[in-house]
Amino acid sequence: MSSPERIPPVFLDKIWGSTRIDPWFTPTDRRIGEVWFSRERDIPLLFKFIFTEQALSVQVHPGDEFARMHENSAGKTEMWHILRADPGGRLALGFREPITPQQMRAASVSGEIEEMLNWFEVKPGETYMVEAGTVHALGAGLALVEIQQFSDVTYRLYDYGRPRPLHLDKAMAVANTGSHQGAQPPETSANGWQIIGESRYFRTEIRSLSGSFDYRTEASGPELMAVLAGHGSFGGEDFRAGEVWMIPAEAEALPIEPNATATILRTFVPRP
Repeated sequence: MSSPERIPPVFLDKIWGSTRIDPWFTPTDRRIGEVWFSRERDIPLLFKFIFTEQALSVQVHPGDEFARMHENSAGKTEMWHILRADPGGRLALGFREPITPQQMRAASVSGEIEEMLNWFEVKPGETYMVEAGTVHALGAGLALVEIQQFSDVTYRLYDYGRPRPLHLDKAMAVANTGSHQGAQPPETSANGWQIIGESRYFRTEIRSLSGSFDYRTEASGPELMAVLAGHGSFGGEDFRAGEVWMIPAEAEALPIEPNATATILRTFVPRP
């Protein structure tokens, strides 16, 4: 691959999903929970748009070592960038107060774990890092992007009575019972992008454009570029909100011409 490639979306119905997937995608009667964009053979990351009409399960993801041993998979560290939030929209990360694994298990069975979590009321533009082992949940009325290791291993602790299995033994083995710092403030880098998420698995940056801009890659491998708002042309091809592009590492500077203003996000595996 020597030129940018528009990645086709994969729409996934979820019991907690939403019909409100605009302005990124065409509204539908389906309850769309996730829209996936992936080129696993090129970059070990998964990019998602997530839409919630109901709360998601309380869950946790394993780290690499546990996931390799028990699931034949990579672990799952991820990040969330909020696009839209209904009034009172919230998410949970970690616990309000430290608890023991025994307390966490009992609270998962009783449902009391929901009240023990550290809930954050969110607003568009905020970013939250979710390291493997962090107990977490998404509330209703949210639209966000999620960037994660390429893994679909999830251990549910509590699911609001839905008829889906829980995974308490594995969850107890990987869960961190501590608190979480909350939203991560952006940091402006030397190249003019704002760094909004960083781990050893991915680095994510964002930029708002109101005029011509030459996109230059920073990674030693491919990058994923997502259009969060606006439309225009990119390397001579039209782009619109809701698209995700694969940019090859060897690409020359690619001109972006927004029609008015546009917001783009990119993510890549950091250099060693």
